[in-house]
Amino acid sequence: MRHLLEVDDLSTDELRRVLALAVDPVPPRVLEGQGMALLFEKPSVRTRNSMEMAVFQLGGHPVCIQPAEVGLDVRESVEDVTRTLASYHACIGARVFDHATVERMANEDLVPVVNMLSDAAHPLQALADVLTLLQQFSGPSEVDWPADGLTGRTVAYVGDGNNVFRSLALAAGMLGAEVRFAGPSGYRLSEVDRDRLAAVGVSFTETHLAVDAVAGADAVYTDVWTSMGQEQEATQRFVDFEAFRVDEELFEAAGPQAVFLHCLPAHRGEEVTDGVVDGPASRVWLQAANRMHAARGLLAWLLSETKADREGES
Repeated sequence: MRHLLEVDDLSTDELRRVLALAVDPVPPRVLEGQGMALLFEKPSVRTRNSMEMAVFQLGGHPVCIQPAEVGLDVRESVEDVTRTLASYHACIGARVFDHATVERMANEDLVPVVNMLSDAAHPLQALADVLTLLQQFSGPSEVDWPADGLTGRTVAYVGDGNNVFRSLALAAGMLGAEVRFAGPSGYRLSEVDRDRLAAVGVSFTETHLAVDAVAGADAVYTDVWTSMGQEQEATQRFVDFEAFRVDEELFEAAGPQAVFLHCLPAHRGEEVTDGVVDGPASRVWLQAANRMHAARGLLAWLLSETKADREGES
């Protein structure tokens, strides 16, 4: 049974295949007549809409489930909820606070489990991010993309070394991009995270000066300074990250070739200014659109792999 809890659950070749399926004009209807459970502990605009449409385009029926309906580890254990949902659905997606929740779901090994976001990883966003970069710098379809992926391109991330950055660094690095990070010293990746990146051959450079990170970069990426569940830290975070705002002056340091990326929602005036997020180099809406395409590619690959594995066992 294959699951997608983080980008490196895929090999580089598998990542390329997922991205190719994302732009397939006639995606395989691997969910024909089947359902996918979409469980949300955190609210969402892009994730819910992109996943529902991806499931529909693959011939399936999405069922969205709010936390009060299942009460993970309150009304029922995570394991019992997983067993119940696997009785009806071909796949389970979960957007959760604690990464251990999706790990426990996957450990049941009943149907594929997709991490739609956790405190440790945001792989679906990273798939959309690298799809956007490939389309921006190479072309709209797989036939236009170079064999070496994003080799020769530089992605600079400015801000919090959070789940979005971890997954982005894996996906971009696995495709050959140079990854840079600029952020306060207290908000960087742990040694465990660094070891995980190194295990798949990904390294990155980091600096406390945002202008050094973005200089000459092909893409400048940022995310909110305070994520859901961190609201009590907002005041301190605003102080800590004030030197890492992506404004017009900082973005211009990247050069005319650069594009701006943000996973959204944006806290305008905090991590990014209106002039950048709405500017001509912004690709945030293409990123948002690509959430659906990336999800479709991932599900098409994941369900095809599961079917092949089961047929091989029979």
